[in-house]
Amino acid sequence: MATAEPLDLRDFDVPGRGRGILDVIQHRYLLRLLVRKGTATRYRNSVLGWTWSYVKPGAQFLIYYFVMGIILGIHRDVQNFAVYLFAGVVIVNLFNEAFGNATNAIVDNGSLVKKIYLPRELFPVAAIIVASVHFLPQIVILLAVCILLGWLPTLTAVGAFLLGTVLVLLFSLGLGLFFSGLNVRFRDAQNFVELIRMFSTWTSPVLYTWSLVANELPAWAFHVYMSNPLTVSVELFHLAFWEPTTTANPGLPPHFGIYLGSAVIVTVLFLIIGQLNFRRFERTFAQDL
Repeated sequence: MATAEPLDLRDFDVPGRGRGILDVIQHRYLLRLLVRKGTATRYRNSVLGWTWSYVKPGAQFLIYYFVMGIILGIHRDVQNFAVYLFAGVVIVNLFNEAFGNATNAIVDNGSLVKKIYLPRELFPVAAIIVASVHFLPQIVILLAVCILLGWLPTLTAVGAFLLGTVLVLLFSLGLGLFFSGLNVRFRDAQNFVELIRMFSTWTSPVLYTWSLVANELPAWAFHVYMSNPLTVSVELFHLAFWEPTTTANPGLPPHFGIYLGSAVIVTVLFLIIGQLNFRRFERTFAQDL
């Protein structure tokens, strides 16, 4: 009697397991559907709709400008302080929205996660892309104001804008993957996320200049402060939009290239740690939800 040949299972995957973020590339169609769903439902049943993408940052800018610029008088020390402030507010808002959306991505899509299998990383990645879509109207406003003040596109400005944006999105994704996995099982994670988002504006040179921080902190603490990817991204946005409209500014901090390299390393580490933590909790998403 002939012996049956063993089945070749090399082309099959273990159910429920994938290659992490790399699977997102192979499921671009599903990613587009999730992004379309996220953008379509954001302001559903809202009277103002997409206008809120302008109203919220505008209101935030006015409050910060009144308190920091007028009451505390920083606008007298920083030329075109309104542009300086809004450039920082825009990139920090991108971080806060992308990070918050990615953290809640699995919980918000719990019905899909429990019913069918698809790469779970699709949800945080789609949330990041949705945040970047709502980031565009704010950039349009910032760019219009800068052009009125004499801003002209240069390779430095465009490169700084793109680098700052990509750095924030990847940093948000790394943190989002880490906390979205935790958030499914431990809803306390959301409280930590809110604390990080609350501190993000105040711990980056948005409402003040980096030179004030350098004058107050010891050298080692300033180096740690400047190695924060969000801090580096804020300075890149100042380089892209604010500095071309001024004649007197402190410029970038000394050794900024080193700080940029440190921020890239920190971002990559958070992406790796976030992915590992996400994969650890991914196995029990359906049960925990």
